[in-house]
Amino acid sequence: MSQRPANAEPALVQAGILAVMAAFLGLVLILPMATVFYEALRKGLGPALEAVQNPDAVSAIKLTLITAAITVPFNAVFGVCAAWAVAKHEFPGKSFLITLIDLPFSVSPVVAGLIYVLIFGAQGWFGEWLIDHDIKIIFALPGIALATIFVTFPFVARELIPLMQEQGVDEEEAAVSLGASGLRTFWSVTAPNIRWGLLYGVLLCNARAMGEFGAVSVVSGHIRGLTNTMPLHVEILYNEYDFVGAFSVAALLCGLAIVTLALKTLLEILQPQTRRPGH
Repeated sequence: MSQRPANAEPALVQAGILAVMAAFLGLVLILPMATVFYEALRKGLGPALEAVQNPDAVSAIKLTLITAAITVPFNAVFGVCAAWAVAKHEFPGKSFLITLIDLPFSVSPVVAGLIYVLIFGAQGWFGEWLIDHDIKIIFALPGIALATIFVTFPFVARELIPLMQEQGVDEEEAAVSLGASGLRTFWSVTAPNIRWGLLYGVLLCNARAMGEFGAVSVVSGHIRGLTNTMPLHVEILYNEYDFVGAFSVAALLCGLAIVTLALKTLLEILQPQTRRPGH
């Protein structure tokens, strides 16, 4: 007598599970996104394009892209170094380093922004020195970049650490035994093995960097046309009852998120074996 597979469920149960999943996704994901695009185009394409081309909106878009351009390379370098250290070496404080990497997942972004205000703000630890040397961090691009880096730096490292641990150190040890230097070993052996995981982590980091609101809201000062990123600009327009403008910029953010999702899916199709269990 053949045994029934452990994951085999009656057709009715499977249909019920799929129905619940579809209803949940439709309610919390598809319907809100559809509403964003509907509200953006409610008065036609012209007003939506005009809202996106507004000087304040253009400034917000540029600042968002610049922040992402600063954040992603920094976190990519940090993520590779942290994953290399954790997965390939044993050293005192290794568990503490892993805890620090996970810290932004447990700390509210608003708290993260407040920390930078307390350190670099006018009344902060270094505030007087920064004022004396005419250096602006809070309410300027450096503060926005720092806050965004804080909330996004786990993404690349957390993608690479399980991947490197699964690969082990056999190939690196073989390369070193053949006379390769540490740098040569990394570029010739380690880097090719982690390239897909690195790209995946970079995509996730970029998506979060462009959509970050809480930490950036605290350190930006909400200076219109100067320190507002796209999420902050959406909030201002919505509070001013400019719903078409708010939803138009939000639709652009959603479009960027959809592009990121498409690239993520493409990476999974091209190299699915690089994903860790549970993804």
